[in-house]
Amino acid sequence: MTARLSVLDRSHLSQGRSPQQALRDTVRFAQEVEALGYHRFWVAEHHGVPGVAGSAPTVLAAAVAAATSRIRVGTGGVMLPNHQPLVVAEQFGVLGSLFPGRIDVGLGRSVGFTSGIRRALGRDKDAADGFGDQLAELLGYLVGRPEAHPGVHAVAAEGVPLPVFVLATGSGADLAAEFGLPLVIAAVRGDERMARTIDAYRAGFRPSAWADEPYVIVAKSVAVADTAERARRLLVPEAWALAQSRTRGEFPPLEPPEQVLAREMSDRERAEFERALQGHVYGTPHEVALALKALHDRTGADELLVTTTAHDPRDRLASYRALAELTGISA
Repeated sequence: MTARLSVLDRSHLSQGRSPQQALRDTVRFAQEVEALGYHRFWVAEHHGVPGVAGSAPTVLAAAVAAATSRIRVGTGGVMLPNHQPLVVAEQFGVLGSLFPGRIDVGLGRSVGFTSGIRRALGRDKDAADGFGDQLAELLGYLVGRPEAHPGVHAVAAEGVPLPVFVLATGSGADLAAEFGLPLVIAAVRGDERMARTIDAYRAGFRPSAWADEPYVIVAKSVAVADTAERARRLLVPEAWALAQSRTRGEFPPLEPPEQVLAREMSDRERAEFERALQGHVYGTPHEVALALKALHDRTGADELLVTTTAHDPRDRLASYRALAELTGISA
């Protein structure tokens, strides 16, 4: 597989560990995967989620960039409907000025998950509908041509190379093609739909100042261990948290896998738990290598953005180390 390998980290909380520890773990984890040879390290934006500490991605990206020296650092992504484009441009301009040649601008169109969070952010459910206009405004600030707001400039961003990526949620893929930007798409159940989206993006891509040709990053949850069963156990804590979010409306901190597997689950919880365990790549190094090659063959991805969520940070690092070894990036 010739695709680059990168990392997406959401700063999940594990049971018994504080949000402050989770954020420090993210910074330390970035240092560890940089040493393994991964290409990018991206952080995410989640507001008001009890099991996720990563709510301010540009702030966290600054801490990660300061603690590393080579790996590219960015966001997967900043949810543009939650922010004013000028502020986003200024934040990334500062990051790009302080860490030249290493900062990525990853953007999404999601809004707060609950009505209470949306009210606290000053946004409504329809805020995502304006994502295209917000994206155009942001790009104008980044290149110093804010046609919609003459005389307004994101001073720190002007003249700073800042690659921009768009997450393929909603109309994201169409906008990425229209504006000539790289696309980030999650590989989940329904490969046919993903393949159609990628094909349409490539067919509709318009070369731009940002990219001469289409560039596709496929995001995938991957777990590697010495046996398939141990790899599957790495997925158990997040699968249970997702089941809780779908049945109780709250994504809690990750529990140890043995604690989850010993639970008495309701029929609905069991169904959601089993559903959340589907669609991932997991297994021995050989099994994972075959699965990733098949994914690459189906998508022609230029890059794979890997998420591995485990209760124990040591198990997570071991999975990423095994993945680096089997793909040769750590050779």
